[in-house]
Amino acid sequence: MKLRLTRTIAITITSIALLSTSCFAQEKNIVVASTTSTEQSGLYGYILPIFKKQSGIDVKVVAVGTGQALDIGRRGDADVVFVHDKPAEEKFVHEGYATKRIEVMYNDFVLLGPKSDPAKVGGGKDIQVAFQKIAKTQASFVSRGDRSGTNEAELRYWKDAGIEVSPTSSWYKETGSGMGPALNTASAMNAYILSDRSTWLSFKNRGDLEILVQGDPKLFNQYGVMLVNPVMFTQVKKVEGQAFIDWLVSKDGQETIASYKVGGEQLFFPNAKK
Repeated sequence: MKLRLTRTIAITITSIALLSTSCFAQEKNIVVASTTSTEQSGLYGYILPIFKKQSGIDVKVVAVGTGQALDIGRRGDADVVFVHDKPAEEKFVHEGYATKRIEVMYNDFVLLGPKSDPAKVGGGKDIQVAFQKIAKTQASFVSRGDRSGTNEAELRYWKDAGIEVSPTSSWYKETGSGMGPALNTASAMNAYILSDRSTWLSFKNRGDLEILVQGDPKLFNQYGVMLVNPVMFTQVKKVEGQAFIDWLVSKDGQETIASYKVGGEQLFFPNAKK
């Protein structure tokens, strides 16, 4: 009797193990290398459960700066890249790491600074003029310094303003971190910082910071998505990755993105081309 019972238990455990293994093998999932702004703004926490419910595909997000996200794609360690630096994305496609770049949504960058506004940039509409005033007064400025889309945009604004910045300057500090930690540093230092609006709206530790410059067309911030080339990297999950991209640009996906709000404010504006 004992032998029979032991045998029955063993068979049951083996059956459960085989069933679990089978379910695990059938589970659909992808890796998306993306920016910290989409993750730290809470967008993924909002849209991914909806996508999974509709598709059965689980999405693991690796949230880093755009430059690092593209590098992950270049190594074939992600199935999809979802970032916001159009020149870098176009280069990624040109190099063959993806065959197409698809626009998904946009928001904008804003220049934040302390209410005391030592560089007197508040209310301005020209980001280059604001940067010139900050450099002239040598008011404290925090840069992400992490090759992110935000960091690359910031560096373009300095260059267009005719200013060469250096991390060795007493007033210009690079953090080498994501948007949230960089905002924490700026808040602690009462420093100026360029941020995407979505992370700022989700950010709680604002201290004395506020939006001082916004509305310049140059502050437009476009997000694009790409399937990592499955011919170059055979491990890329082409079907599942393409399903995620197709959903992002579909009517359902675009409406889901538009419906994500913080404090009643919409953070991202879908603009996938029909």
